[in-house]
Parts: sequence; structure tokens; C-alpha cells
Amino acid sequence: MRFVKKYFPGLLLCVAITLAATVLQAVEVRVIGQAYLEALVLAILLGLVVRTLWAPGTAYRPGITLAAKFLLEVAVMLLGVAVSARTVMALSPKLLLGIVAVVALSITASYMICRFLRLSPRLALLVACGNSICGNSAIVAVAPVIGAAADDIAASIAFTAVLGVIVVLLLPLLVPILLLSLTQYGVLAGLTVYAVPQVLAATLPIGALANQVGTVVKLVRVLMLGPVVFTLAMLAPKLREEMDDAAHLTAGDRPKPGMPKIHHLVPWFIVGFLLLAGARSAGLIPVMLLHPVNHVAAVLTTISMAALGLGVDVRTVARAGVRVSSAVTASLLVLGGISLLLIRLLHVS
Repeated sequence: MRFVKKYFPGLLLCVAITLAATVLQAVEVRVIGQAYLEALVLAILLGLVVRTLWAPGTAYRPGITLAAKFLLEVAVMLLGVAVSARTVMALSPKLLLGIVAVVALSITASYMICRFLRLSPRLALLVACGNSICGNSAIVAVAPVIGAAADDIAASIAFTAVLGVIVVLLLPLLVPILLLSLTQYGVLAGLTVYAVPQVLAATLPIGALANQVGTVVKLVRVLMLGPVVFTLAMLAPKLREEMDDAAHLTAGDRPKPGMPKIHHLVPWFIVGFLLLAGARSAGLIPVMLLHPVNHVAAVLTTISMAALGLGVDVRTVARAGVRVSSAVTASLLVLGGISLLLIRLLHVS
């Protein structure tokens, strides 16, 4: 009963937005003949509109947070049912090495851009790792390793949340503009979208193949977090000890120095995804279950996208500051350029 009282209002709001998005998609199909904006995208937009016009009170927040995080992680885990070993093997060794190279180049370029814009070394590293690997998860994992201040963490996460939604909404528009195939778009989404769950929202409207390729590429990119954190721990011990220039900063403003916990490097839902993908490849999951499981994952994802929209205040862009906003945006554009170059160099078809 306590669980219902705590989470029901927020979950109900997310479900209501999801139903509205589904109805709008049906109206599109009936009036125009096809859905130019899928329910996934509409759920984000409706959530953003609601959040802009009305900030949900404290009674709604636990349910919104549960939908935005846990339900989305469950959806990602269930997506493993749709990914077989054949999809993974379709990624050539050159592409796997290319993903590693893209992450390394992106971190270096992003850090240089941030420093050019006069961001502090710690904030520059947070932005670089967040953009190049997996958004908030990378920021949270890297922060204690480099001794980042709470203000730096908040600033990088705030703008990452806003820009992450923008990327999910705008990236599909590149398919007709750049004449990308499903595989090419999947690789691009996997290399540029911040979080594993957001890859679903960016690729599902385009096609199942794009979704599968994007998810696998993104997982390889996420696995780079461990080596990156380890490397930073070895190369940046002074950053953890030096004080910032700001006189008001105290020891309590920083997370406790040290290596992040293992679940920050390898989240539980990625482990679940890999286990389900392995089970699918081994033939342990009946074919008759594939469609129902994929449908449940799609519904959970749409509900989570509504929660994602509700959790983003577009006014945080202004609060994050011009330099932070410019640095994150420029870093993302560089990452996109490097990713497109890799696709062309490797002749991804």
C-alpha cells in the first residue's frame, strides 16, 4: 500500500501522457496516412510541454523518477531478447576498433574544446566523458575519480539531460538528409546518443535493424567506461587532491575520492541485456515470446519517454551557463562528425 501511495501519482501521469501520445499517433495515421512522429517522440514532447507549463509537485516525483529510470532499464534489458549473436557478429573487428577510436578521439577533442572555452579541468573531463561515453552514467562514474565539485557535476548533468532529449528528437531527421541506411543510422545513433535507453527512442521509429545495431554499438561504447575510469585514476591523481579556485568550495562539495562501484561501470540492466541476448542466441527463448516481450519493452519505453520529458526543465540550459552549454554542444557536434567519418571510412552499408 505504501508503494502504491508513493509511486502511483507519478506513474499515472506518465501513463496518461503515453495514452495521449498513442492517440495522437493514431490520429496522424488516420489523417495523414502515416505517423511522422512516433508515440515515443510524442511522449517526450508532451512531457516537455507539461513540465514547461506546470511543474509536478513532490507527490508525483517518485513515480516519474521510477518510470524514467527503472522502467526504462527494464525495457533495455528486455531488448536483449531481440538481439542475437548474429547481430553482434555482424559488427566487424574494424568497427569495434573504430568505436574505441571514436571514444578516445571524442574525449580528447571535447576536453580541448572545454579548456579552450575556459572550463575548469574537472568540468572539462566530466563534459568530455559524459558526451563521449554514456552521459550521466559516465559523469557519475568519473566524478569521484577526479574529485569533481558538486556544482560541476550538477552543471554537466543538467545540460546533458536537455541535450540528450534534443539529440533523440533530431537525430532521425538525418536519415533522409544524409541518405543513411538502417545499419549506418544504427551505428551513428549508437556512437552519439548519450544513454543506452535513449538509443531505443532514437532508433525504434526508424526500424528494428537500426535499433539492434544501435544498441550493440552503444553497449560496446558503454563498456569503454571501465578502461576510461581506470586510465583517469592512473593519470589524474593530482586532480583529486588539488583545491578549486573558488574560495567557497569545501571538502563536502565533492564526492568521496576513489574508484566508483562496479555497478556504476556495468549497470545491472546491461548484464540482464547480455544474458537475455545470450539466451536468445542459444535458442532458450521460444520464438512465440519474442513479439510479446518486444511489445512490452516498447510500451515501457514510451512511458519512460514521457517521464523523461517531465523531468527536463528547458530553463536549465540558461542556468548551466553559456560556456558549459557551448562546450557540450560543440563536443557533441565533434562526436557526430567523427562518427560519420568512421561510417564512411569503414564503408558501413
